[in-house]
Amino acid sequence: MKKMISVNTAIMVDLTGQVCSEAIGTRHYSGTGGQLDTHRGAVMSKGGKGIIALASTTKKGESKIVPMLTLGSGVTVPRQDIDYVVTEHGIAHLRGLPVHKRVKALIAVSSPEHRALLKKEAEKLNYI
Repeated sequence: MKKMISVNTAIMVDLTGQVCSEAIGTRHYSGTGGQLDTHRGAVMSKGGKGIIALASTTKKGESKIVPMLTLGSGVTVPRQDIDYVVTEHGIAHLRGLPVHKRVKALIAVSSPEHRALLKKEAEKLNYI
């Protein structure tokens, strides 16, 4: 298949591009379904795109782009498979990028009120 597009959502994405779509910590919210399979299929498809689309914040105003996944959260889409992360603030094309560029791209599509803290945490983690 050519030009396959996969669009999925997530509970959170960490600054390296790991996607969690199942739980917050050990609190389970959803099954993965075929998310990883359709995402990988799209990325491997000639001209295809794997897209993770999510709001940048929760209803409580917490960032969904986080320095690290909450302890106990499963990785639904590993960072090496991620292609695009899209929020209402833009598009981060992460495929093939080194960690420091991924971090900067994800901070750029995070909610503006969380960017300074995400940058500070990224520096603490030696990502940037």
